[in-house]
Amino acid sequence: MSLNTVSKRIVTVSLFLLFLSGCASIQNRQASDPLESINRGIDQFNQEFDVAVGKPVAKGYRFVTPSVLDLGVTNFFNNLADVPSAVNNLLQLKPTHALTDIGRVCINTTLGLFGLFDVASDMGIPNYKEDLGQTLGYWGMGDTPYLVVPFLGPKTLRDLIGMVGDTLINPISYPSRDIYYSLTALKFIDIRADLLEAGDVLDEAAVDRYAFQREFYLQKRHSQIKDGPNHMDDEDLFDESLFEDEELFDMEE
Repeated sequence: MSLNTVSKRIVTVSLFLLFLSGCASIQNRQASDPLESINRGIDQFNQEFDVAVGKPVAKGYRFVTPSVLDLGVTNFFNNLADVPSAVNNLLQLKPTHALTDIGRVCINTTLGLFGLFDVASDMGIPNYKEDLGQTLGYWGMGDTPYLVVPFLGPKTLRDLIGMVGDTLINPISYPSRDIYYSLTALKFIDIRADLLEAGDVLDEAAVDRYAFQREFYLQKRHSQIKDGPNHMDDEDLFDESLFEDEELFDMEE
């Protein structure tokens, strides 16, 4: 399946979920967005910057970069991200996931030529991406105000704090300052290039782009954090969701 198709499906499904959330959900999210007027101003700045700089640079990068190399760059940064993921899985008392992340780093760094090839995924080794924002939520840090950060986009205060911690753990911060800035710039250009199609679909689909973006981000983060012990009801411990993957495979067969 092509990246274009995957991106369009993600945005389409996200839009559908947004409408399902209803007015009550939107009111709840607005309560988590006390700085909405400021956030909207920053979001407008981000959009204008993206139109003037981000999107043209991403298109130029996509034009001059062979698809194989583009995928290799994405794999390289995903491999680096497995290091803080391993730390956060350990902090969340998930030693098996942490060891899996470490194994992925070892395999992809060696056999995958410094992470340019995702050999671990080809071998069927699962990919657990955890960050410090999820770890803080896992241990009970409740909802924090929604923020739109210049150049970085949607965050919450909890996730912004977590991002700082993850950056210090990520090997990308180990080299010299010049190398760090160069790699960070390349990372953001690569991410923006991978989201070109998704951004176009979002522009066409969203009536209120800001509200849609906020709803999607908050729902996604809630879903990612929900496996924490402080977010599980007694019924959740023994519900049928434990067998959802098995039922899904049965349906596919």
